[in-house]
Amino acid sequence: MAIKRVSTRPPFERTALLLQGGGALGSYQAGVYQALAEANLHPDWVAGISIGAINSALIIGNAPEQRVEKLRAFWEQVSRPPLGIPYFEKHQIKSDLQHQLINQWRSWGTLMWGAPGFFQPRFPPPLALPAGNPGNLAYYDVSPLRSLLESLIDFDRINAKKQRFSVGAVNVKTGNFVYFDNQTHRIGPQHIMASGALPPGFPAIEVDGEFYWDGGIVSNTPLQWVLDALPRQDTLAFQVDLWSARGELPRDMIEVDVRQKDIRYSSRTRAGTDQFRKMQALRRAAAKLLDSVQPELRQTPEAELLAQAADDKVYNIIHLIYHAHKYEGASKDYEFSRRTMEEHWKSGYEDMARTLKHPEVLQRPRSPDGVFTFDLAIQGRE
Repeated sequence: MAIKRVSTRPPFERTALLLQGGGALGSYQAGVYQALAEANLHPDWVAGISIGAINSALIIGNAPEQRVEKLRAFWEQVSRPPLGIPYFEKHQIKSDLQHQLINQWRSWGTLMWGAPGFFQPRFPPPLALPAGNPGNLAYYDVSPLRSLLESLIDFDRINAKKQRFSVGAVNVKTGNFVYFDNQTHRIGPQHIMASGALPPGFPAIEVDGEFYWDGGIVSNTPLQWVLDALPRQDTLAFQVDLWSARGELPRDMIEVDVRQKDIRYSSRTRAGTDQFRKMQALRRAAAKLLDSVQPELRQTPEAELLAQAADDKVYNIIHLIYHAHKYEGASKDYEFSRRTMEEHWKSGYEDMARTLKHPEVLQRPRSPDGVFTFDLAIQGRE
């Protein structure tokens, strides 16, 4: 699918790429980024949770001309078949039922043997161990991931702060959500791994004496972190979700499991966007009102309080949401086969390409609230 290259920067102060968590579904985000790169749309800020944190680090931690290559290297490594499990080409699969069985077989292989370069089973398993370090309390060992991240990511580049970088995690003791941000932290592999430490599969990761779990436990999207950042700026945000809050009623117990996962990890992205739109309408109204009041009234405590919240910035929030096929099932976030990885990557690339065919996506909004939202599934899917 041909992508038209953007010759001039869109009329926004900031372009942000926001990447949700979702395990093996994350290659969809890599496809989205490839399309953005081909369109000459390079983000100033990339923020992610869990697998989105890994993709974010691969993007910001490499030069623009190397980013797709490094994303490809990561996803090809972790989708290598373990222990000789055969690879099935798309044309070899004759039905959705066969596709579902093959996916289940491959996800079972992941549960048994892990994903190469990413995680591997822990022996002995934690149930056989006495109480001890929380960094050992998990079914899988993620030390291979540290080596892979160090080989593919230039952390000095992330810490040079040429572009902003943020990943979310949860403090195990306090339950507080924390963002590791290159504006306030010196980022290393441990911060990326902490953002993706989903228990009980993966162990808590120690950072500066504290232990952290996957940010998706509390919130699986970094949208609010970026929208609430100060100082506020005109923002073009590409929000790439791997779980769809909207779906059909389940018809069997497998679909019940799929549906509850989608709802839980979608983190109410659309609801958050709707709430932000209402808040921004109030901020713009306050800014307009303050411009019209007399100087003596602007010195009152009430007016000063309003001035802290008032602004006239504009926001385009572009949703790209992966919509899974029926045959993917409840194991879609840990089915790391090469064929499925390529399917997700292609889907992300094509969704981004279709989105960019809509010129309004890159134009400043003209609505009274200053917020434009776009969802390909609603406004533009072919």
